[in-house]
Amino acid sequence: MPTAEPTRRARVVVLVSGTGSLCAALLDAADDPTYPADVVAVGADRDAPGLEHARRRDLPTFVCRLGDHADRADWDRALADAITEHRPDLVVSAGFMKIVGPSVLAAFGGRLLNTHPALLPAFPGAHAVRDALAAGVEVTGSTVHWVDAGVDTGPVIAQREVPVLPGDDEDELHERIKAVERTLLVETVARVAAAPPTRPTPEENPR
Repeated sequence: MPTAEPTRRARVVVLVSGTGSLCAALLDAADDPTYPADVVAVGADRDAPGLEHARRRDLPTFVCRLGDHADRADWDRALADAITEHRPDLVVSAGFMKIVGPSVLAAFGGRLLNTHPALLPAFPGAHAVRDALAAGVEVTGSTVHWVDAGVDTGPVIAQREVPVLPGDDEDELHERIKAVERTLLVETVARVAAAPPTRPTPEENPR
C-alpha cells in the first residue's frame, strides 16, 4: 500500500536587527519536524547577534546594510533580491528595525508578517512600550500582523494581552511582552503555514 507523501513545510525567511530572541523561538519550534514551517534563512540589516542562532544550525544568513547602498530604494531592491534567493513562502519580520519599501512589498506583499509590542492599532511605531506606559493603560500586549506600506497598519492576524503592573518600567514591561510575543509568533506562523488564509495585499488593505 503506497504511503502518503509528507506535507511540505512552508519555507520561512526571518529578518532580524538585534539579539533575535523571536528568531530563536521560531528556530526552536522548527526543529520539530511536525512544525508546519521551516526556517530556511535569516537576514539582517546589520551584523546582528541574532544571526548566530541561524549560524549555529548551519543555516544561510545574509546582511543587507542600508549604508552599503546609494539610497533607500536601492537598499529595498537589494533586500528583496536577497530574500528571493531563498524562495520563501513566508517572510517574518522579527525585531527587524527597518521599514521595507515598494520592492519588498511587491515581491512579498501578503506573505510578510511582523510582530509588534502593543495591541495595534494602539501605539504603533518604534516606542510602543514607552508610549503605553506614558498613556497609563492597564493592558497592552503583542500583535502579529501583515505588513503593508504603512507603519504597523497592516491587517491584524493575532493578538495577546499583557497586563501593565504597578511600578512597571519600560524594560520590565517589554520583557513580559517579549515572552508572550515569542509564543504568539510561533503559534501564528504555524497556523498561517498550515492553512494560509486569503491574505490582502497592501493595496487591498482598507484604510
